[in-house]
Amino acid sequence: MRSYQKVGDRGLKMTIKKDGKVTVTGRIIVSFDGKSRVVSTREAGAKGKASTNRAVYDKQ
Repeated sequence: MRSYQKVGDRGLKMTIKKDGKVTVTGRIIVSFDGKSRVVSTREAGAKGKASTNRAVYDKQ
């Protein structure tokens, strides 16, 4: 299951669950000019080791 919650004017908070447990959390932030966005996630990995990711998307 994936859920989104609005945070401010330009952001979303995201939560992904599998079998009732939170597996990924993150934020999506759109730039002031609307030409790019940043997606930052934190994932609960195997053996309790967490990983973080950050992706930047530009509008073409």
